[in-house]
Amino acid sequence: MKNFLLILILITNFNNFAQSIDLPKYYQFPENYLKGKYHETTKNFLIVATKKLKDTRFKNTVVAMLDHDDKGALKIIINKPLGTASIRSLIKGLNDESIEKNLLDYKVPIYWGGPLDNNKILIIHSKDYINKNTKNYDKISISNNYKALLDIAKNNGPNQSLVIIGVSAWTEGQLEGEIDKGHWNLSEVTQDILFQENNEKKYIIATKNSFLRL
Repeated sequence: MKNFLLILILITNFNNFAQSIDLPKYYQFPENYLKGKYHETTKNFLIVATKKLKDTRFKNTVVAMLDHDDKGALKIIINKPLGTASIRSLIKGLNDESIEKNLLDYKVPIYWGGPLDNNKILIIHSKDYINKNTKNYDKISISNNYKALLDIAKNNGPNQSLVIIGVSAWTEGQLEGEIDKGHWNLSEVTQDILFQENNEKKYIIATKNSFLRL
């Protein structure tokens, strides 16, 4: 009985202490955590695969979280290069004779964003560029039309960009379960990580800056 009372006192003191200090947002306990849901608390963060994750497709991946709600999560891997490709090969089926041949032959580095929707091309870029198909997030923007690719070829595009093929997604509760098992840590979105030319270094920096979801 004495041991039980001592534990109860310690828990009470810890809770009082936690409430008395101003913790960063990502260290606070989400109200719905115990329900197994995080509702957007990973949105606008990066998540970083840990050694506990056994899915080889996502080994050492750094992932930009785009959307996360009670229906699931949408993400894009940002450190898996596939090589280079011409804009012509990326926008197959576009019949526009007004586009200059040298623009269509312009090659850009491309990245594998995930195993789903591999016909989908997204351009993650800095917020200095916008067109009618651009969607702005907290620290990045995404465009998904060929105009962004042509603007990059013309040097009229964003200062920094990644051309992504494919996306990744989780069903309801899937990401929550994987985080709970320690498969992913969170990391702040920074330009140094997103647009780092050394893709192995992206993982090193993101891992170094990562923190646990409590």
